Amino acid sequence: MVSVRIGTAFVPVTDIEESARWYGDMFGFRIMSVDGWSAVLSPQADHGARLTLLGPASGIPVSAGLPWATCNLVVDDLAKARLLLESHGCEVGEITGAPDVCLFFTTRDPDGNTVLVCDR
Repeated sequence: MVSVRIGTAFVPVTDIEESARWYGDMFGFRIMSVDGWSAVLSPQADHGARLTLLGPASGIPVSAGLPWATCNLVVDDLAKARLLLESHGCEVGEITGAPDVCLFFTTRDPDGNTVLVCDR
């Protein structure tokens, strides 16, 4: 058996720079690189995983507005994250789940992609 880790999650977007700023403002991602095709973001607590925002020029044949989350974003304070998103005009779902397993809510990024926000 070989050792494996998740390297990046991919999210299709229409405006790379705007989306990179949104993920930075809402979740504290650092922008590692931006070009005409994509933006690579890193969480503040860098655990090696990245979030890559793919613009139309990337050539990936998928449109923004995914009705399902490509990954989950784990935050330290679920209620605080929900309030922050709500204060910026984002529609957010109710916090749900099972306290002994995982609590979560969903929201959408500027392109309508589903974002799953979890407590673990």
